[in-house]
Amino acid sequence: MKRRLFIKRSSGLVAAIAATPMLTQAGINNHISKNMSKNKQEVITHYVLFWLKKGLSEKEINDFTGFFEELRKVPNIKSLHYGKAANSTPRDVVDNSFTYNLLVYFNSLEDLETYGTHPIHLKAIEQYSQYWEKVVVHDSVLK
Repeated sequence: MKRRLFIKRSSGLVAAIAATPMLTQAGINNHISKNMSKNKQEVITHYVLFWLKKGLSEKEINDFTGFFEELRKVPNIKSLHYGKAANSTPRDVVDNSFTYNLLVYFNSLEDLETYGTHPIHLKAIEQYSQYWEKVVVHDSVLK
């Protein structure tokens, strides 16, 4: 009788010991997952399309990139990218009518707001706005 009781208790103990690493790992994974979602930082994007005026020379169109290089100097920019419309296959949903696009990433909405009113940004607009006829801005929060 004592032997049966010993075996029964021992097998329960062995099962508990065997399950401990799995439970511990599950707990760790759950903790990491919760912390990641708490600390997951949103990214703010500032996407701008520029249609430059008709009649500009190729040199003036290329010189317009100076605008983007000036904007790079504004603090709190996470990254800044710009380029011309791609010569992708025409489709109903594709609009390649713009001349340049700008994509700027920020860590927070506050950084975007600072950028929008920063003297470097305002001076660059004043200097280069003579080149464009239309500008469209899309600000987004990425998850």
